[in-house]
Amino acid sequence: MAAGSLLALLDDIATILDDVALMTKVAAKKSAAMADDVSVMTKVAAQKTAGVLGDDLALNAQQVTGVRAEREIPVVWAVAKGSFINKVILVPAALLISAFAPWAVTPLLMVGGAFLCFEGFEKVAHKLLHAEHEDEAEHESHAKANANPAVDLVAFEKDKIKGAVRTDFILSAEIIAITLGTVATAPFTQQVAVLSGIAVIMTIGVYGLVAGIVKLDDVGLWLNGKASSAARAVGAGILRTAPWLMKGLSVAGTAAMFLVGGGILVHGVPMLHHAVEGAAAAAGQWPAGGVWKVVAENLLNALVGIIAGGLVLVGVKAVQRVRGKSTAH
Repeated sequence: MAAGSLLALLDDIATILDDVALMTKVAAKKSAAMADDVSVMTKVAAQKTAGVLGDDLALNAQQVTGVRAEREIPVVWAVAKGSFINKVILVPAALLISAFAPWAVTPLLMVGGAFLCFEGFEKVAHKLLHAEHEDEAEHESHAKANANPAVDLVAFEKDKIKGAVRTDFILSAEIIAITLGTVATAPFTQQVAVLSGIAVIMTIGVYGLVAGIVKLDDVGLWLNGKASSAARAVGAGILRTAPWLMKGLSVAGTAAMFLVGGGILVHGVPMLHHAVEGAAAAAGQWPAGGVWKVVAENLLNALVGIIAGGLVLVGVKAVQRVRGKSTAH
């Protein structure tokens, strides 16, 4: 009898262990599936925010110009810390919006897209309407500030850092808004994982690259002073390439702002979205149709972005003019 009871007990334990093993396998599969979903959504969000990343790189690298060479990395680090604080504010805010006001995600995306287009158009307008000597005068004032012992360089750096952190807040808000649009229908835990992951990856990526970019000229000068002719040739090449890299980043960032911002606006207006899809599908019927479909869709998104940016800029200038008149009176 006792032996029978013992065997029954052992059988029950074995059954329980089988159940535990089965549940563990199911949980592991679910965890793996969730990890895969998070990975996929993070990749999609990174692709969608890559356009903002190019502009973020160019803008932050430009913000550090005018700072003494030995202070460039400390200034970049200070801005990076400010960027992390920005994202600590923005990520919970985005999650609260997703949890309690999911209807606000699309309008916020549309506002972010319109702002991207406005920024891009403003940069192009500034380049076309401002004379080159004005930009040269600005660079010269930075150089004089560094050379003048009477200038408070600590205050100068603080102003630079504050300006860069303000710019980062706007660009970070755009990145978080675009990411939120990607994960808006996902479970809350996945939203937390993707938003947090994008915030960390983008911050480390942007400011790591900014630190490398602002130090390119120093690396070039260091190599240029070496005895080896090969090292000097590489150094000279870096010194020639660095300014073009900055210009290339700026151009790519501006183009990406129109593409990303225009794409957001197109997807937010069903009639416009269907029109762009129809035109892209028609282009897809040409030889090498897949390529032409992608080209047509991107060009139309960029065109919408340029038009939207111009309209927003006109509206902003009109409001500023009215405010200026009311202040004068």
